[in-house]
Amino acid sequence: MAEITARRVAQLRAKTDAPMMECKKALTEAGGDLERAEELLRIRLGHKAGKAAARVTAEGIIAAHIDGKAGALAELNCETDFVAKNADLMDFAHQVAELTVQRAPSSVADLLQLPFSNASSSETVDQVRTHLIGKIGENLTIRRFQRIQTTHRLACYLHGARIGVLVEYEGPDESVGKDVAMHIAAMKPIALSAADVPAERIAKERSIARQKAASLNKPAAIIEKMVEGSVQKYLKESVLLDQPFVKNDKQTVQQMLDAAHTSVNRFTLYVVGEGIEKQPHDFAAEVAAQVAAAR
Repeated sequence: MAEITARRVAQLRAKTDAPMMECKKALTEAGGDLERAEELLRIRLGHKAGKAAARVTAEGIIAAHIDGKAGALAELNCETDFVAKNADLMDFAHQVAELTVQRAPSSVADLLQLPFSNASSSETVDQVRTHLIGKIGENLTIRRFQRIQTTHRLACYLHGARIGVLVEYEGPDESVGKDVAMHIAAMKPIALSAADVPAERIAKERSIARQKAASLNKPAAIIEKMVEGSVQKYLKESVLLDQPFVKNDKQTVQQMLDAAHTSVNRFTLYVVGEGIEKQPHDFAAEVAAQVAAAR
């Protein structure tokens, strides 16, 4: 049996980034065999990941990458905003976005099975994700991504790590693409133009407007005009090309683009945790349960 020295423990920690005492325990169980100890740690980290997998991930990070004519946004979710600032998680997110651009996966499931090029061994993205769960102690999911391949131009903007925008556009000035991406992050349009707004959303707005107008005891023709006016106001506020431009609200985004001889073909806007139902979290109860389990 090899001696369990501090140097050997440090070697295992450098390879796995597991806690020092866990490394020492694994080496003791493995009789000093470094490879076996690493295997034991990975088994434990995987088990830890399995426990975490049931927890809601509504925080996280948006990462972006552009390489020539291809670009991608990726959203990764964790459980707390504290862990969302973890350097290892941020690095992993950026590498996922880069890998998405390079390998063009068709789905998150396909992305998870891709070889993770920066891993020390031939691990998949999902295996690296699982090991990271063990390290940070929280569930971690790759929720979604959007990849754009184009013959035109791409611009992206990240507001911190919580809002990400990817824009495909045509025009001579790179700064215009960046300005549009920043506008989208600030104003959060739901579609490029009125024609792109889902019919069910317009129907819902029309229904709400009609219910409001019905209580005013106006003639039917007046009510219909009020309803259509409300719908048009909604579209103006919600559609990118009709919104007042954030840098100059005297002109619409469409007018700004026309002046710059630029057109926007499409965009993707991601906001961390959008649409995920957050569950109430009782931290004191969780700590108490952990203490009770340790007795």
